[in-house]
Amino acid sequence: MMEPGPNIVLINGMLATRSLDPGVSIYGERLIGGYRLWSSKRSKLASAILKGLKLPIKKDSVVLYLGGSTGTTASHLSDILSEGLLYVVEFAKKPMKALLRVCEMRENMIPIFEDANHPERYRDIVGAVDMIYQDITQRNQAEILIKNADLFLKEEGWVLIAIKARSIDLSGSPADIFRSELEKLSERFTIRDTFDLSPGHRDHLMVLGSRRG
Repeated sequence: MMEPGPNIVLINGMLATRSLDPGVSIYGERLIGGYRLWSSKRSKLASAILKGLKLPIKKDSVVLYLGGSTGTTASHLSDILSEGLLYVVEFAKKPMKALLRVCEMRENMIPIFEDANHPERYRDIVGAVDMIYQDITQRNQAEILIKNADLFLKEEGWVLIAIKARSIDLSGSPADIFRSELEKLSERFTIRDTFDLSPGHRDHLMVLGSRRG
């Protein structure tokens, strides 16, 4: 059993997180002992970790998750942040209903029904965070991350964004789109690493960055 991060293990080649609520399956995932299997097919973050991403957070870190959807990946981040806090922003009504059910089972998850384009609307809820994780299907992905970082990210904080090429431009080359987005991000952050999430998540690039010092 190898440990690739806080509360994260590899069990027989399968990624898993140490469950905050042992014996309880959140979305139908398999349970092994006190762990919940985390499929890279269902989670871009899990895919990036299997490709070598080292999460720059600790058990007691505070994270802002933009684009939480139904809470699948968020629930595993909740496990990782066993002594920390996870703010989860989602704007679509249907996935928000599912996300709320997950948050009801997790004391360290705070759901926020709001548009990540307008972080000023939830600045009274979210405090300073150690990392922002973004997984949003919108054209202005880099701009959304920058807006939120300006308000919430600590000076020594980190950003982690799943860039979705086809959400930005349906006809352009993914390589060109990634290059353009990285240029935007590089104006505000130091790019520490990138991970091509193919073939499981086609035309997706995970980008890890930190504030420019």
